[in-house]
Amino acid sequence: MGLRKGQVALLSLAAPRSECCHLKGHPTRAAAASSVCGTWHMLSFLCWCCRGVYPGEDALVRGLSVLCNAANQLYYPCEHLAWAADVGIVRAASQKWWTRSTALWGCALLLGILRSLRILFQLRRKLSQHKCSTSPQRQQKLRAQVKAEVLSILMDTADLCNAIHWLPPGFLWAGRFPPWLVGLLGTISSLIGIYQASRGANSEAA
Repeated sequence: MGLRKGQVALLSLAAPRSECCHLKGHPTRAAAASSVCGTWHMLSFLCWCCRGVYPGEDALVRGLSVLCNAANQLYYPCEHLAWAADVGIVRAASQKWWTRSTALWGCALLLGILRSLRILFQLRRKLSQHKCSTSPQRQQKLRAQVKAEVLSILMDTADLCNAIHWLPPGFLWAGRFPPWLVGLLGTISSLIGIYQASRGANSEAA
């Protein structure tokens, strides 16, 4: 999603106290970078959404994938409108659109977690049912997929905690996290993302 929200969380941790309140939500510079990056990715992301899901996937996984894609796609225009309102391009209440974009981001994260849990359950069942008949290479591949889904769940959970924190006060723990906890969750999410990206690059190189 453009500039990952975990990176915004790291900005809020590093900011001076006078700027902490502003960064706790969506800093203008980080939001601008996120919106610009999001603009370039919207067309490719829309093609990815239209491509749909793989026919071999479980029906529940397919449904969660479609809903997650829809939430992600709706996130971009809300974020762009919020940024445009912040910089004065359009006349609108930017906070309302930031709240909507954050809510959509949180929904996408929750759907992604549910999807990963479903895939994880299926992978563990395959490992237990075909433990003897499956080749060592196949078992190793399944275990790698299990590890990838566990890491995705941890990353999305860390981001979801921050997403709820950035919603208007009154919803669960919204607005209650101290800056150090927001930064810690953002760090966890970013490190997992970097690790997954490096593993993916190594796999392609191999």
